[in-house]
Amino acid sequence: MFQQIMNIISLWALPAIILLILTMGLIKKLPIYEIFTEGAKDGFKISVNIIPYLVAIIVAISMFRASGIIELIEQAFSHVLALIHVPASVIPIMIVRSLSGSAALGVFSDIANTLGPDDYATKLSAIMVGSSETTFYVLAVYFGAVGISKLRYALIVGLLADFIGIVAAVCVCNWMFL
Repeated sequence: MFQQIMNIISLWALPAIILLILTMGLIKKLPIYEIFTEGAKDGFKISVNIIPYLVAIIVAISMFRASGIIELIEQAFSHVLALIHVPASVIPIMIVRSLSGSAALGVFSDIANTLGPDDYATKLSAIMVGSSETTFYVLAVYFGAVGISKLRYALIVGLLADFIGIVAAVCVCNWMFL
């Protein structure tokens, strides 16, 4: 019963929000189409402004993966992490997640395809992807879009939150799946 209710809500939530916005615009007698096109223009301008930041992130991730640093870190920490039941195959997720969501999803796809959906490493990777943020991407793109250049405290807090998310994911997986 609960599942059916959630399915209905998820099916109708977006159309209801759109209808609500249009109705409120009509009630307030706002020029809805003009406001929409102005927002689209602003979105396009922001997209053009963040292209250099996106290119920088993509190049950094490509260099990071191609250099073999991920494999070196994996070899260096695999024995220590094995003590807390963290498979070596999950280490790239820990490293890449803060850099890029799409790179982390790519690594996760490789883990899931290689090990299968029921493997502990796949479950741990899925929880890690869901419990951490793409900190460097957020700092580069969103902060760059609004012109914020002093990132020190945001970087520290973002990386700390990512670390806490990874630790929480390990604790939850150890508790639920071991």
